[in-house]
Amino acid sequence: MTSDILVVGTISPETQAAVTGVVKGLEKAFNAKDPVALGEQYTQHASWTNARGTRLDGREAIAEFSAPAMKSFLRDSFARYDVVKMLEIAPDVIAVNVVQTPTDSTGTPVDGPRGATLYVIAEQADGWHIAAGQNMAVAPQAV
Repeated sequence: MTSDILVVGTISPETQAAVTGVVKGLEKAFNAKDPVALGEQYTQHASWTNARGTRLDGREAIAEFSAPAMKSFLRDSFARYDVVKMLEIAPDVIAVNVVQTPTDSTGTPVDGPRGATLYVIAEQADGWHIAAGQNMAVAPQAV
């Protein structure tokens, strides 16, 4: 793990890697405009509130909502998701702060709204997934 991540609690390197992998999987799915892969990062009964304040409950609802958004207003939006903090809530439950930086399709940072996201990522029988989260838009900053 990079030293840029503040880790609070006893979180093993393996768990840190797994949790970061979920965030990077979400980033990859968003940038590929793949709502199914995006939905797979969430637990079956996840609760997610997007940057517009819409709460979505369940993996299927998250994927269904994301599909038309990715084809319309998010079509030309790309981002980098950087984990900045992990907080151990319980042995298999980690709160994760993520900074979202807008990029172009090649990953180069661009001007635009940023995001500050909080995920609760929990280990499930089939691996680590987002159980709950909320995204907040942050005013654009010059690159």
